[in-house]
Parts: sequence; structure tokens; C-alpha cells
Amino acid sequence: MKYRTLGRTGLIVSEVALGTMQFGRNKLGSLDQEATTRMVKFALSKGINLIDTADVYTRGESETLLGQALKGVREEVVVATKVRMPMSENFNRSGATRVNIMRGVESSLRRLQTDYLDLYQLHSWDSSTPLEETLRTLDDLVRRGMVRYVGFSNYLSWQGAAAIDMQERLGLEKFVTAQMYYSLVGRGIESEFQSFAQYYGIGILVWSPLAGGFLSGKYEWDKNPPQGTRFAEAGAFIPLEREQSIRVV
Repeated sequence: MKYRTLGRTGLIVSEVALGTMQFGRNKLGSLDQEATTRMVKFALSKGINLIDTADVYTRGESETLLGQALKGVREEVVVATKVRMPMSENFNRSGATRVNIMRGVESSLRRLQTDYLDLYQLHSWDSSTPLEETLRTLDDLVRRGMVRYVGFSNYLSWQGAAAIDMQERLGLEKFVTAQMYYSLVGRGIESEFQSFAQYYGIGILVWSPLAGGFLSGKYEWDKNPPQGTRFAEAGAFIPLEREQSIRVV
């Protein structure tokens, strides 16, 4: 396993991380506690020390299963989770408001059976909430010791730049990572986001590097997806351009 620092921090993480969207009962996976614990132990045995989850993954079940699997080894692992996506039909249980972020971090800590998060990320941009409200809340979490570092996911370059500029201007804890979709059939971040991240010293965490499993080669355009696969259960949830994708595979 190769390692590098997390963005501009001194925290050392493995180049390969373990994603947990498939933990729990959902259309993208169905791992129970036994299978989750087995996968986590396998990842750790191979030198992986970064595990990424989110509160919205199976509405909290992913975090619960991961927390149980990490019993006894929590402090040896860099745990990242996210907040922002709807957790119920209640409007106030979504978004990047102070109310929802505070509720979200407390719930994630409880499900993960830990008293701190190594990396806490905004799952996407929230155009309805004042940016300063969001950023001051994240800063509070770091100052209280509930969160070590903060990051964002699925932002446009201008959104990331606006946030970091405000953090610098107000003396708030700055984002250190950006979690973005990137694969051989989804290279959009190369056009400008990559240079933005390099300029600000932001570490890029890649989600779905196999394009939802498409790059495994088991999908054919003229045939239905194999039974039990992600594309069969959840549809083509990764945007793909047909001709280019076939050539890449």
C-alpha cells in the first residue's frame, strides 16, 4: 500500500480508501453486519486506513454497521463521513444549516460509536442556506473537538473557491479535501476542478473510480445488466457516454 498526506494536512492516509455505500440493505448493496465486519478487517489487513461513509447511506445503517465493525480498532483508522442529504421527510433534516449539521454530527458520532470524526464533509452545495452559517458551524465543530478536519463533496469550482475565500477572510477552519466523481469514463474534473484543487492545496478523494462497476467489463450495452448487479438494481446511476465508454472498456 502507498500512502500520502490528506490535502495540506499532516495526516497520513492510504491511497486506496474503503467506501461504504454498500453497507446495509439498499439497491447498491446488501452487506449485513457479518459481511461488513469481514470487509473492514480485510481492508485493514491490506494497509487501508481511510474509510469513508455518509449519514444518508441506507439512512444511517452504513454508519451503524461500520461503527460496530471498528470496535477495538477505531483509533487506528481515519474515519470520514458526510452530512447534507435528506434523512427523512422533515425539511429541516436536510441541508447545510446549523440545525441540521449539529444534529447530523451528533447522530453520526452515536452510530459510529466514537467521540470524534477525522473528516467531516458536506455532501453537496446548499444554495438555500447562507454560506457563512454553514462554515461557522463547521468551524465550531473543529473547535469543540468533535471533528478534526472538514471537506466538501460534489462542489463546482466556484463554490469551493467562494467557501475557502470566506474561511480565510473570517479566520475559520478551512476545507482540506474535495470528494468528487472521477473515472476513466468520467474525467470532467480534469478541465478546471483539478487546477482549482491544486491552487488551494485541496486533496481530491475519488468516489466511484470504477464508474459504479461499469469498468469491470461485466456490462454490455445490447444486453440487460446481470442480475444482482448495481446497474440492474439501481439503474445506470453514473452518467455514461455510450460510444466513448465502450471504447474505454
